[in-house]
Amino acid sequence: MLRSGRVADEALSAGAVARRLGVAVTTLRTWHQRYGLGPSRHVPGQHRRYTAQDLNRLEVMLRLTSQGVAPAEAAAWARRTPIPAASPPVSSPSAAVGLVSPLSPVPGQGPDGGGLAIPLGQVVPAARGLARAAMRLDAPLMREILAAAVVETGVIAAWTDVAMPVLIGVGERYEATRRFVEVEHLISRCVTEVLSAVPRPPSGKSPRVLLAAADEEQHTLPLEALAAALAEDGVPTRLLGPRVPPQALDDTITRTGPVAVILWSSMPHTGDPAQLVRVAAHPHPPLLLAAAGPGWPGPALPEGVVHLTDLLQAANLARAVAA
Repeated sequence: MLRSGRVADEALSAGAVARRLGVAVTTLRTWHQRYGLGPSRHVPGQHRRYTAQDLNRLEVMLRLTSQGVAPAEAAAWARRTPIPAASPPVSSPSAAVGLVSPLSPVPGQGPDGGGLAIPLGQVVPAARGLARAAMRLDAPLMREILAAAVVETGVIAAWTDVAMPVLIGVGERYEATRRFVEVEHLISRCVTEVLSAVPRPPSGKSPRVLLAAADEEQHTLPLEALAAALAEDGVPTRLLGPRVPPQALDDTITRTGPVAVILWSSMPHTGDPAQLVRVAAHPHPPLLLAAAGPGWPGPALPEGVVHLTDLLQAANLARAVAA
């Protein structure tokens, strides 16, 4: 978090600012060259860096241009925006006093969600940047933000703190407006690409963890996140993907002999416990049989089946069993 009283210690590079705001570095350069909204802190022999005041003005610029204000006019407003002596964190919705939050509908549009924004609540700056990039359908920037989060914090934190809030927000936006399916599809694709790029264990190490979606379950992003998180720890997995019929799951268990089987269900209509009963009755059942996701009826699961409710829990348990 940046505050004006600690600018000397917390001034940021252009790349860091771009990730926080959800814009490209080239956009920051353009705003600097054309409108004078550049980094003001200068140390001899080093690149200029952005201070808290610079970031507040960039927030104003971003919010106004997002609402359709011409860049030159938005820049003029940003340059004369008063900056308080102890300005709030730039990630706060109230960072620019008197302007609408980027997470709220644009003025003049009703509660049905006409504004181009994603409801997020209190999230890390990278999630705000990802949300802005998602609404602009900026796939390269989304991948850049997600990949940086994976490198800086690891897969579990990148999924939990950055990707999930935006994916949930897009879903809520769709429920309110019946729009932005294209946003959900594109960000889901970007998440898949970034998770798939996490280095996997050597091919000579046989996967002992089997991940699969329940029969008729089409959503697999949480399983992809789990596979990437385990790969980070050197644990190989076999991920079958969406809509795995019970017979296909039986055949896979017979041919590969996994020590852990994790079935994912996101909706009640795909979380039929009979699928778990069938796996438990296999001639060679796994040591760990787990039902992951909110689609399963937790209290009504078969005896011996573990109900997984978050990524960290799933990764820890699968890692322990695989070892």
